[in-house]
Amino acid sequence: MQNAHSTSDARGFLGLGGLRLTRRGRVVIAALVLLVLVGAGLVGQRAVAEAPGAGVEVRLQTVAPGDTLWQYAQSVRGAGEDLRDVVAELRELNDLPTAELQAGQVVLLPQE
Repeated sequence: MQNAHSTSDARGFLGLGGLRLTRRGRVVIAALVLLVLVGAGLVGQRAVAEAPGAGVEVRLQTVAPGDTLWQYAQSVRGAGEDLRDVVAELRELNDLPTAELQAGQVVLLPQE
């Protein structure tokens, strides 16, 4: 004769209908949930910390024949700034793949 409450009858959700957590099991589950929430909070905090910086006032400059990005960098470079860094910033500001310019092209230059 079979027991009315045999393990084969206790299916429930995912076959875990008869599962009971001990106090220790509940503490482990609570700790895991807390760990996930803390991790999510740290990721969210990092996203806020990496917000874009302040805007830069710019002026439009139409490139004349023979003008180079290096010349423009020289004209807007601050005291003690490395010219290579200024060229890199101008390339990033104008979304340029290289430092080459073409006559008639309009570039953004930071206000002096």
